[in-house]
Amino acid sequence: MPKKNQISVLIVDGNASFREMSARRLSADPQIDVVATANDAFEARDKILRHDVDLIVCEAEMPKMNGLEFIKRLLPQYPLPVVIISTNPQNGAEARSVGAQDFVEKPNPRSSKTSADFFLELAMKIRLVAKTSLPGGKLAEPEACNNHSRQLSGNGRSSDRLIAIGASTGGTEAIYQILKNLRSDCPGILIVQHIPPVFSKMFAERLDTQTSLRCKEAQTGDYLEAGRVYIAPGDRHMRIKRIGQKYRIEVFAGEKVNGHCPSVDTLFDSVAREASHRAIGVLLTGMGNDGARGLLNIRRNGGYTIGQDEASSVVYGMNKVAYNMGAVSVQSALENIHHCILNALKE
Repeated sequence: MPKKNQISVLIVDGNASFREMSARRLSADPQIDVVATANDAFEARDKILRHDVDLIVCEAEMPKMNGLEFIKRLLPQYPLPVVIISTNPQNGAEARSVGAQDFVEKPNPRSSKTSADFFLELAMKIRLVAKTSLPGGKLAEPEACNNHSRQLSGNGRSSDRLIAIGASTGGTEAIYQILKNLRSDCPGILIVQHIPPVFSKMFAERLDTQTSLRCKEAQTGDYLEAGRVYIAPGDRHMRIKRIGQKYRIEVFAGEKVNGHCPSVDTLFDSVAREASHRAIGVLLTGMGNDGARGLLNIRRNGGYTIGQDEASSVVYGMNKVAYNMGAVSVQSALENIHHCILNALKE
């Protein structure tokens, strides 16, 4: 029997040695209890009936029945949270289309991901999916973010973490709605909003006066600090460089990327490279596809990614492209995105 507060996990994978290693490595996490493993979809169905399973980790390619097809058939009868794993990153988008909450790419000879990286990311995703999902796959009632919310900077986990946000049409109001609910001790926040020059400075000043965070238009040489927000100038790209435990901001003129300067992809690509698993990437409402590829890079490098959902978007464009390509760890209504950020920071 799993201990109280442990997540009961069923691992479904056709490779016996991988199943054994997965069970051993995941069970080393004090929050996870692997209650059963299965070789294929039919054995998995029997194990679900026999065990009290909270979450399923399922390989996309399996004998007898494809793992994605299995999940598609299973969820209407047994609505359990699912994390799909596969050596093929293209399975990420399809995994979500059949109802999986998340996807983790397995290491393979062509990737730089190690076995240790894989199990670290998988355990993190299991904890996060269990925390934010109910059996129907809907967001759980989120923790309130108010003056009584716990401090973030004192837990020793957020000192070198960062949040990167990208948005276009409808984004200024969406960004405000998120920032007004974040505390002044959250990790540093980088924002690319498609906005004309001059207006970017005015936007930063508005956020500075209307939220508890210190907000400014970014300048080259700024170092990311907790509780501070850095807005890309309306005619400059923005990127970061990790120096020791700190991140240095660079703003620079350049050709448009995806039709934009500043470009969300330019920021997100640097965040993926320099911050990897320490990053939280958020892609909001906007026309086009800027930021989708960069968000995918953040996710592939171990970061946690959030996409605004269609219903709460002014334009479901950039965030839709990101979701369809498997770049989004969780898709959320705008009013819940700050809760998703806080949940991710607890990991």
